[in-house]
Amino acid sequence: MELRRLITMDEEVLVEAKRPVNPPLRKIAAAAVITNPLAGRYAEDLKEMIAIGEQIGTILAERILKVVDASQIESFGKACIVGEAGEIEHAGALIHPTYGKAIRQVIGGGAAIIPSTKKIGGPGTRIDVPLHYKEAASVASHFDAMEVGLPDSPKADEILIVLAVTTGGRPHARIPGLKKGDAIGKDGVR
Repeated sequence: MELRRLITMDEEVLVEAKRPVNPPLRKIAAAAVITNPLAGRYAEDLKEMIAIGEQIGTILAERILKVVDASQIESFGKACIVGEAGEIEHAGALIHPTYGKAIRQVIGGGAAIIPSTKKIGGPGTRIDVPLHYKEAASVASHFDAMEVGLPDSPKADEILIVLAVTTGGRPHARIPGLKKGDAIGKDGVR
């Protein structure tokens, strides 16, 4: 794997709707830019990409933990932008079979599916990383997203891979639905 860049973003929401957010909500994303080993050619076997997904999952989760303690992480999501010389299936191979398992091993917990999105794009392409409560994806207060992108990535033969986490739900969440406290014992959680 050729790793070109590692980036960490840390956003802190202090005020929302002119009301203080207490405690402040943190949205943290770690991203990697790698050279796509399959750029420009079709490959039936994607084992190499699946193995890279596990490595990148570990690297990005460890970067997240340099910024926030694992005990504070409430939601997570993943995303991938493949440069134009690649294909959407490369993103699928990177972020589905092994990536999530590696993240859970490093961060701990996470019974819910890690929501994801993927697309093809060039330098400057941005992507909304979907976020859900890590222990039960149906907790309404944690339906959110974090926009991520880099001005020079991904180049045609590169892939941008993202892991995003938050320390809570949306500020002042008040739509109806499953509450975090009510999720205990549901959806396979604890």
